Amino acid sequence: MGAALMLPPARAATPLRFGTTPVFLNEQVSLLDRWQGYLEARLERPVRLVQRGSYREIVDLLLGDGVEAAWLCGHPLVLQESRLAPVAVPRYQGAALYRSHLIVPSSDHTTQRVTDLRGRVFAYSDPLSNSGFLVPRAEIAAGGADPATFFRRTFFTFSHRKVVDAVRTGLADSGAVDGYVWDTMAMQQPAAVAGLRVAWRSAPHGFPPVVARRNWSAADQRQLGEALRAMPLWAEGRAVLERLNIEGFEEPRAGQFDSIRTLLRQTERSGS
Repeated sequence: MGAALMLPPARAATPLRFGTTPVFLNEQVSLLDRWQGYLEARLERPVRLVQRGSYREIVDLLLGDGVEAAWLCGHPLVLQESRLAPVAVPRYQGAALYRSHLIVPSSDHTTQRVTDLRGRVFAYSDPLSNSGFLVPRAEIAAGGADPATFFRRTFFTFSHRKVVDAVRTGLADSGAVDGYVWDTMAMQQPAAVAGLRVAWRSAPHGFPPVVARRNWSAADQRQLGEALRAMPLWAEGRAVLERLNIEGFEEPRAGQFDSIRTLLRQTERSGS
């Protein structure tokens, strides 16, 4: 199994349509091509990667039967759990967990948490992002303020990498990003995070999962989950995992995204 993965001819079958967004992957074409090749070999069927610019567009495709599965976020999964199901959850630094990071310029020596930023300009990643939207808003609501009016101005970048860029170039005073994405950027492209610091880290939450629409066959869902969990066993799978900077995929666990449900309740109580 350590040899390079040989790609058998794809069987005549309906393609698996798999959704991705730049929120995580930032159009890394060569990486996506290798992941597509791995999945085609393990599933023995064609795989078509469907890229869109936001989580909302991917959720709409899932709910409209436009794709069968996608790498999503725990936030939209919780919102649509009657129609979407997790099939595999990435493992990062020994656990299927990640944190939201509040980032500010290194020259900002005073900010310690998002509630220190009243009246400033703030960059969010995506309206359906847990780490890049829900977490900071829940923190503001927990502090007794209204997230809708707390900042002087906010905007969405639809990419964690672009949140980093916005803070680094001064378009925003601060922003919230996925800690896994921040760590990966710091490791693979340290110049991209130069001049910035992490002012605060959230509690851990369930890592953004690969999900499927519930009306897709249970056998196909199971096969996709097995293929993802088998990635460390194959040279091509290991190469993709190394590029993704994750250790592998696990089976979803009951209650894995309960902390996100708690955040949603906090923001709902604030009326925002």
